Amino acid sequence: MIKEVNASLDPERVADAIVARAAEWLPASAWVVYALDSVGIRTFGARGVSPTLEPAAVAVGNWVLKRGEVCAMGNVAADQRFGGPASAAVIAFPLECRGRTVGALVGLDRGISAKEPRLQAATEAAVLRALQPGAIALDNALRVARAEALSVTDDLTQLYNSRYLSQVLRRETKRASRSGRPLSLLFIDLDGFKSINDTHGHLYGSRALVEAAGLIRQSARETDVVARFGGDEFALILPDTGSEGAAAVGERIRERINAHRFLEGDGLDIHLTVSVGVATLPDVAASTEGLIQAADEAMYHVKDHGKNGIYIAGSGSEERI
Repeated sequence: MIKEVNASLDPERVADAIVARAAEWLPASAWVVYALDSVGIRTFGARGVSPTLEPAAVAVGNWVLKRGEVCAMGNVAADQRFGGPASAAVIAFPLECRGRTVGALVGLDRGISAKEPRLQAATEAAVLRALQPGAIALDNALRVARAEALSVTDDLTQLYNSRYLSQVLRRETKRASRSGRPLSLLFIDLDGFKSINDTHGHLYGSRALVEAAGLIRQSARETDVVARFGGDEFALILPDTGSEGAAAVGERIRERINAHRFLEGDGLDIHLTVSVGVATLPDVAASTEGLIQAADEAMYHVKDHGKNGIYIAGSGSEERI
């Protein structure tokens, strides 16, 4: 256990090592490790957890994380604490480190048991001691992951920052060049944003930026990388996406921003639009720098021609409502 969990600082790999050992020690057919991150309970390692078992595993994992106690039952569906998810026998252990419960190791089996699958006290204590190196390694890996996330995240909007955008763009440019697949970049500028700062102050301007960031993130796909480029400019990296698909994402963003009533919660009703520039590799560029320049120029083409639109670099194609 000690050797395997300390072989990596990736929380997923640490959790996988914990799951692998647990599967050897105890005869459950499914195992999963849960821990908490900024958005709630999250799966960090799993083996054999089917979609039907997942709700039960999450419910038990959440309970163990909150209580810091071992949990065992012959049938989780019969236990009122967990709201009647799928039938399964369960045994779960807290992963304790530095006086805190940093994770939960949950074992499940579809074959329900007439008796609680409890271990003898000495055996349970031995298992908890054996899990401690895994708990320490998981806590360390999660701390590193959080520190790395802070270093690449924009403080205000919680989108990625321009530093991370450049790193990912260089990596994706190399990958696209090797594979021959397209890579698109969107540059987005909020039209008329300066008037919010001038009229209502920078506090309201910051709130409007947060709202815009949320709309842009919701409009993007899971595979897209969304970043605040600086000021009121945003950027999206779209791997394996040609100009037509990138323009569709840009149009979705443009429509949502256009329809949104900014700062409504503060008693205001402000409407903004966006200018969107689209550039695609290898259509208009062969390098990271060329792609950035093409997207930037496409965005300013829209701003110079009436704003509230999308321009695809090199195509002469412009969309506006």
